[in-house]
Amino acid sequence: MRYIEQEKVVRRMNGRMVINRIFQGFFMFATALALLALVILLYRIVSQGAGHLSLEFLMNFASRFPEKAGIKAALVGSIWLMAVVAPTSILLGVGSAIYLEEYAKKGRITSFIQMNISNLAGVPSVVFGLLGLTIFVRALALGNSILAAGFTMSLLILPVIIVSAQEAIRSVPRELRDASYGMGATKWQTIVRIILPAAIPGILTGSILALSRAIGETAPLIVVGIPVIIQFLPEGVMDTFTALPMQIYDWSSRPQAEFQTVAAAGIIVLMVVLLFMNSIAVYIRNKFDKSY
Repeated sequence: MRYIEQEKVVRRMNGRMVINRIFQGFFMFATALALLALVILLYRIVSQGAGHLSLEFLMNFASRFPEKAGIKAALVGSIWLMAVVAPTSILLGVGSAIYLEEYAKKGRITSFIQMNISNLAGVPSVVFGLLGLTIFVRALALGNSILAAGFTMSLLILPVIIVSAQEAIRSVPRELRDASYGMGATKWQTIVRIILPAAIPGILTGSILALSRAIGETAPLIVVGIPVIIQFLPEGVMDTFTALPMQIYDWSSRPQAEFQTVAAAGIIVLMVVLLFMNSIAVYIRNKFDKSY
């Protein structure tokens, strides 16, 4: 230590501490600014739409008159939409992740596929709407039904689910796989009994967050041709429907000031649904999370 110049060390450390404080203050300012914008947005929505929330609002259909307008058809339609999107996207996404991580040979083709999957996660949602319009609405003649919209939304969130499932499977310790093989288990038995149970928290958390994105998307539904005014409840996956984002979009685009209040109330309902789904994701992770 006698060969170290203490003054030079102190001088350099003081400079680094100053730079550290500057960046810390900048990051705190950026965080506070983002939180302030979020608080202002939430306050405006809640203060504007809370007065319109009532049981009648949840039980009435859409109407030309703002005092009679309700969100019943849109809420039920969103539930029907998620009933199609959830099994389709989760089964395909988890199955693709298992194949890419456990069966596909590492090489240029696999790397190319994974690179494109990651890129698809950042593609604008309207592009998936055009794809759904071309394939499901026109080529397969499904029309503007729940099935066509559900398949379109499944394409939208499929890359996100694949990536999150791959990360969850990749995080399972190698020792668990080796122990399973050492006990004489086959590859499929190891995947079903060891890897998937250990990866369930990450898989389900990523899937629920992806479904939360799907339930709030509007652009693909507009491109597919989903109507905004429905005076009946769907009874099957081939029926026409409307969804919460479509109904909110229609109300917010109307010139009457009263409909802005109705749109704010619809946003509150959508936010409650999203918070409920995100809470389920947090609960699943905390309940099934394991430390290795």
